[in-house]
Amino acid sequence: MTERVQSLFDLSGQVALVTGGSRGLGLQIAESLGEAGAKIMLSSRKAADLEEAVAHLQDRGIDARWIAADAADEAQARGVVAQTMERLGQIDILVNNAGATWGAPAESHPLEAWDKVMDLNIRSLFVFAQAAAQASMIPRRSGRIINVASIAGLGGNPSMMKTIAYNTSKGAVVNFTRALAGEWGEYGITVNALAPGFFPSKMTKGLLATVGAEKLAAAAPLRRLGDDEDLKGAAVLFASRAGKHITGQILAVDGGVSALVGG
Repeated sequence: MTERVQSLFDLSGQVALVTGGSRGLGLQIAESLGEAGAKIMLSSRKAADLEEAVAHLQDRGIDARWIAADAADEAQARGVVAQTMERLGQIDILVNNAGATWGAPAESHPLEAWDKVMDLNIRSLFVFAQAAAQASMIPRRSGRIINVASIAGLGGNPSMMKTIAYNTSKGAVVNFTRALAGEWGEYGITVNALAPGFFPSKMTKGLLATVGAEKLAAAAPLRRLGDDEDLKGAAVLFASRAGKHITGQILAVDGGVSALVGG
């Protein structure tokens, strides 16, 4: 007998670890998973931001807690996984959202900035995925990994954006997602990626100020930027039984920008 559609999206009894979860897109995803019933562990670098985020989630009736750590540091990243296992007993869902950008022309982009972006935007995803799989997902033969890519990883840089390291790292996230899905499917682990377009956030604040939110919105077929709800449904789909036969996929949530020729 098939399940009712509402129950397919129910995450009750599951644990979700969300990196970079103290604000912006990470907090939006954490909120959606918590509203679907999951217990939430947030991680980012700043304790004060995490305390505020957890208080916000708890005000919405979500079981949430936090661990402060630098996701780019291997020891700290593995420590987050170990502490999550110790405190919550399992990791059913891993959301790899922590990320950074750096604006500079390619011809003068500092190498140390390139390394910083790569370490956080792609290396940390591998470390967290490997640690969560070893500790919980492979032994239990079940898991959901959601990587946060970007439409910047689906094509080249427009001339107004000088973010060569960021775009390259997000392109790596796209194929990391596909490769890991192919390898870990035998363990019952699905691996998918969300590729957001332009959402107002701390990371996009400079671009929105320089180019203009109205101009960026006008370039999208839906004539709008992303908002505080636009990633919620897709995240729950990838995390829940409703998405149990979906793996290795990259879902652009961008108002249609990536559907355009040259988009």
